[in-house]
Amino acid sequence: MSKIEDFITAEQGQAIIKAIEMAEKNTSGEIRVHIEKNTELPPLERALEVFHLMEMDKTDLRNGVLFYVAVESKKFAILGDEGIHSKVTENFWDAEKELMLTYFKTAEFSKGIELAIIEVGKKLKEFFPYHSSDTDELSNEISRGS
Repeated sequence: MSKIEDFITAEQGQAIIKAIEMAEKNTSGEIRVHIEKNTELPPLERALEVFHLMEMDKTDLRNGVLFYVAVESKKFAILGDEGIHSKVTENFWDAEKELMLTYFKTAEFSKGIELAIIEVGKKLKEFFPYHSSDTDELSNEISRGS
């Protein structure tokens, strides 16, 4: 089994996808999770690369959010697009990062990601409420790197 498969099981991956679906019922924001083995870059820098590779910067309202995790490097980041950062403070994701870190310290990785995703959905609702005309612009599947 690879480090990524050790990090979250298929069942836990499905629970994370369900958390994304739940969160996106509150907001027009788009949430993705990307998990890879390693990065030499600072986590926010690598998250930005992945964000662009996954074309998350192409949503209509520029309101995509990426949860990025490098398993072996023990690094993670939460990154939002321009539409979000034009409306929020610099430390907007701090509570969700702390929540994830709390669960990561006890090896409850998927739980930390799930709960943080739900919280992000609640917070985004204020700035990007869900509308019945919203379409799911990005896949909810977890993307995996090498």
